[in-house]
Amino acid sequence: MNAGPINAGKAIVGAIVIVAAIAGGFLWYTAERAYYTPVAFRPGAEIRLVPLVGGQPEAIIAEGIQGIDADSSPIKFRACFTTPLTLATLTETYKDYPGAEPLVAPSGFDCFDAAAIGKALETGEALAFLSEPDIHPGVDRVVAVFADGRAYAWQQLNAEFKD
Repeated sequence: MNAGPINAGKAIVGAIVIVAAIAGGFLWYTAERAYYTPVAFRPGAEIRLVPLVGGQPEAIIAEGIQGIDADSSPIKFRACFTTPLTLATLTETYKDYPGAEPLVAPSGFDCFDAAAIGKALETGEALAFLSEPDIHPGVDRVVAVFADGRAYAWQQLNAEFKD
């Protein structure tokens, strides 16, 4: 009996498994860690909302801001913060954002739970506002705010690219 082909087959399968594991690790790293960098929120780069009257986004009070972004895609921005502004004040002052769909953040940015934010938007527990229209061509920045002041920001495709 010749054991050579069986050993060669095991070696080939082993090599495929090793290459697949390395490729999977590389893919995970590029999706979760490689391109993201912390965002600095300073004057000129604050959290802003579009007022009902006037049209130009204006800075809102935002505290404890944490944010990430990546140059590799215009929809990788995510931020978590709190605001003392009430939902009543926000709805009377700023434009809402129908169709807000929070995008999943990398696992290392655990303050941003897209599923929980999305569910809160569906139930009315949180409200979405237009932050920056066309911050990149075809991309809007959106802010969702909860009644307790927790707030989240992300960028999503607007109507220009959704159809």
